[in-house]
Amino acid sequence: MSRQIFLIDGQSFYASLEKAAHPEYRDKPVAVGDPSRMNGIILAACPIAKSRGVTTASRVGEALARCPELVVIRPRMGTYIQISLLITEIFESYTELVEPYSIDEQFLDVTGSLEYFGSPEELAACIQHDVLLSTGVLSRVGIGPTKILAKMATDNYAKKIPEGVFELSYDKLESTLWQLPVHQMFMVASAMTRHFTRMGLSYIGDIARMDFGEFKRRMRREMGKQSDIQAGYYWQTARGIDPSPVEAGIRHQLKSVSHGKALRWNLYRELADIEVVLLELVVEVCQRTRRNRFLGAVVSVAAAETDGVRSSWFSRQMTLPQPTSLTHEVAAAVLKLFKAHWSGRPVSRLSIALSQLTDDSAIQLTLFEDRARAYRKERVIDEIKDRYGSDAIMRASSLLDAGVARERAEQIGGHYK
Repeated sequence: MSRQIFLIDGQSFYASLEKAAHPEYRDKPVAVGDPSRMNGIILAACPIAKSRGVTTASRVGEALARCPELVVIRPRMGTYIQISLLITEIFESYTELVEPYSIDEQFLDVTGSLEYFGSPEELAACIQHDVLLSTGVLSRVGIGPTKILAKMATDNYAKKIPEGVFELSYDKLESTLWQLPVHQMFMVASAMTRHFTRMGLSYIGDIARMDFGEFKRRMRREMGKQSDIQAGYYWQTARGIDPSPVEAGIRHQLKSVSHGKALRWNLYRELADIEVVLLELVVEVCQRTRRNRFLGAVVSVAAAETDGVRSSWFSRQMTLPQPTSLTHEVAAAVLKLFKAHWSGRPVSRLSIALSQLTDDSAIQLTLFEDRARAYRKERVIDEIKDRYGSDAIMRASSLLDAGVARERAEQIGGHYK
């Protein structure tokens, strides 16, 4: 049976929520970012701000130069997450098959709901109305028989028309989707666009109309034999083929736990200062690993280095003596890896990860350390942080000027709560 799938996107989500919270800004250009940091980035801009040259990911200082009357509001990530969950509940009143795709995008399989709510367009209008009344956010709805077509219907059409609803069915592909430039196909960025252009494939339809065997041969000539999987993915995407179902909630198996931090490189020239941040990253990764009841067997360290002129990047990993989520064991491996591969230049970004995860129901004991006791101690610290906040208890090194843990305690995903 043909499915009916929606991809619903909140228009300028963060900025729309702030305008709903501040009616006095209704007719003013509004952007979400940190007004105290001119080098910070704009996370979202309302349509008025976009019409005046403000773009997402531009610098706050650049945005104000383009639009001096711009109102820049500090983000409130905790609030945005709560409202995103509220919107999920609204969607679940129409169908139980709701799959979050991002904080402001969600897939809905409404195949079984149309009997009660009418046509896909009528149902989309009802949902738009409910979300607007509840949150003040306008929604755009892409409709298609597959998730990939619903996504491309939203991005390429629903976002660009006043009613914000567009259906992309198989019988419309040749007259709609296939006429678009190839860079507008889902998951085609600038690098892939250049590959397709060199292959003589300028439009999505150029890929869709081609025999798959011929497309795969061209991909191999352009990118090598390892491109066969990519060839299959892009050929199917151009044709709207996507068998993946809409799954309620997020059920993906966790494969690794990672954490990173962008740094002001001129402040992180000395190993002692860099070690403070590395230890803070280890603390957070280990805590999240324990929270998910895992142990990690492989630790990875990545760092970006720059002196303001030259830049470089390295990423290295090592297998641990035994799977672990103990802070001191992971920290020892992280520091060893970093010292072995750091060139000595200032660091602008650090990240670490634990992978090859296994269940923590069985812990390897050793003759020279009471690891069971160490785990009990770490879990007590985890409980304190979960109850009173991540800054309720922290290592003394985080109180040094190089520490970032106190600042991150006030943030979610690197942005203010």
